[in-house]
Amino acid sequence: MKQEKRYLYLTPNEFKIVIYSLNWLRNAKIQRGEYTDWVDELLVKAMKAPVKKVKIHN
Repeated sequence: MKQEKRYLYLTPNEFKIVIYSLNWLRNAKIQRGEYTDWVDELLVKAMKAPVKKVKIHN
């Protein structure tokens, strides 16, 4: 089954918030002794995501 790809366009500030939030979630899971594998994968995907400049017309 082919998985659907989704694209997310974020400003630099929004990107920082996403990374910060995922890292906060990861640290909270570590403190509770839970697995963080899926959060780690999401962090790596987000940080390795290609950057594409897009013009926005209002």
